[in-house]
This record gives sequence, structure tokens and C-alpha cells, in this order.
Amino acid sequence: MTATSLKELSRSPDRLASGHRLCAGCPESIIARQVLMGTEDDVVVSCSTGCFEVSTTIFPYTSWNVPYIHTAFGNGAATCAGVESAYQSLKRQGKIEGEIKFVNFAGDGGTYDIGLQALSGAMERGHKMVFVCLNNEAYMNTGIQRSSATGRGASTTTSWAGKESPGKKEFPKDMTQIMTAHGIPYVAQVAPHAWKDLVSKSAKAFECGGPAYINAIAPCPRGWRFPSDQTINISRLAAETCVWPLYEVVNGTDYALSAESLRIAEGKAEKKPVSEWIKSQGRFKHLSDPRWAGVAESIQSEVDRKWKTLLRLCGL
Repeated sequence: MTATSLKELSRSPDRLASGHRLCAGCPESIIARQVLMGTEDDVVVSCSTGCFEVSTTIFPYTSWNVPYIHTAFGNGAATCAGVESAYQSLKRQGKIEGEIKFVNFAGDGGTYDIGLQALSGAMERGHKMVFVCLNNEAYMNTGIQRSSATGRGASTTTSWAGKESPGKKEFPKDMTQIMTAHGIPYVAQVAPHAWKDLVSKSAKAFECGGPAYINAIAPCPRGWRFPSDQTINISRLAAETCVWPLYEVVNGTDYALSAESLRIAEGKAEKKPVSEWIKSQGRFKHLSDPRWAGVAESIQSEVDRKWKTLLRLCGL
């Protein structure tokens, strides 16, 4: 499927029903719906423990209209890989027909940290599955604790900002590049505001013929401290500041920018300062204190460094 119009997408099967218990303004259901619009084939979903799992499958209720497996925090990729392997075996034996796609949804905790070993193993073994990280940059489900995806300077319940600390001291792990280093057929960064880009990349992921990884930024009103009606605007700002560039990598080598990121690279759109990103979220409000000016400057410097590197990789 290619994302050509909203009218066409509206005809897609409703694989994730409304009535779930995600917070107001949470983009995770938006992202999941857009991902699932990337294929017309039957889909099996596995979901690592986290916000998305506990909000869509509170026993005895479910929002899923497709076969669904709840997995533990750290083994989502292994579960999805196991189901895919069983399908391939049954297909070879002639016991099952038709195309089935497999996708695992996990938060950044179940991707960057607790689930990294299982994810790396599944990608290295070459399973035909898509792994989607719903990246809200902290362990939101268990109380807004920092993860290795949390941005430098962010205040969380385990990286408090105060008189002696500017919040999280480290820059986030670049999980997209880690997955790219596996040499898998398809890797992409996406954002929910750029729906056409997200659906198109999901279609490529499902059809790439092997393992694929999609890293989706998921602005969290509760953990990031912004009004729940600003989620899509925050998502857009992430791309406009180049805090979250939108790009894809094919076979570990062929890089290409998309959406706002491509327009910025071509000089058709403004690259906004990171200060706008910082001011948009309460988790960074302490960085307005002059004592932490160096932290804010270091974030801008790191964003600029990574953006220049990405331009070079894209041949721009």
C-alpha cells in the first residue's frame, strides 16, 4: 500500500479500535494505526509490556481486531520472531496459505534498554518482521523514569533537575543507527504528524523481505509536560528543529531524508533552533535558568553535529 490520500487510507481495515485507555493526547494509537495502514495483508501483532500494551488490553477487554500477543518487557522481538518462524514452517509444509505480516510494538524501555538483546538477535537472524519503537523517551508506564532514549537535560523521576543537577546528564542513545549497523533491509525514523511519510515507510518495512526497524517519536503530554492538544505540534517541532530527523536507510548503506527534513536540507524550510523545542516542554523548563545555559547550548551543538553527519550520509 502507498499513502496517496486520506480518502484511500480511510478504507483501510480498522485493526485497532477506539475505546482504549491511552492518555488524552497520546500519539501511540495514531502511530500504530498509521503503521498498520502500511499493508493490506493479514497482520499478527505482538506488543511488549508498556503504556501501549496496558492501555489496549486490560483483561477482559481488548482494542485489537487482529491476532495479538502480549509479551514481557524484554522479549517482544523474540516472541514476534518465534511466531514468524512458526508461520514460515507451516507455510513450507503446506499447512497454511496466504501472506501474513508480523509486527512488534514496544516503548523505548523495551527497545533501547530491556529489549535490546532480543531485538538485536531477531534482526541478526533475519526474521521477516517489523519492530516499531513507540519512543516517548522514558519509562512512562511505570512513573516517568529516564531511559537511554531520554534527552539530555530532561527532568524525570530518576534524573531530577534541581540546584545540583540539570536533569539527565547523558545524550540519548542513537538506536536508529544501532539498527542500521545490523545491515538489515530497512530502517526508518518517523513522526506521527507526517502521516504520509509514516505510512509509506511502513509499507516499505512490511515489503522489504526481511527484518525492519521503525523508530517513531511519541510525544508524551504527561511525561514531557505539555498540553494534550499540542501532541502533533510537538511532533512537527521535533522534525523542524532536527532533534528528530525523518529519514530511511536501505540495506544499511543507502540513506535518504524525507518530509520536513528533506525540505530543510534543500533550503525550502527553516531549521528552527533547539531553544524552541526546549521551551515547548515542562521537562526542560529548568534549562531557562542561566546556570544551565551550557546544557541547552550542548543540546544544540549535538543536534547540529548529528544533522551534519546525516547530511553527509545522505550525500547532501
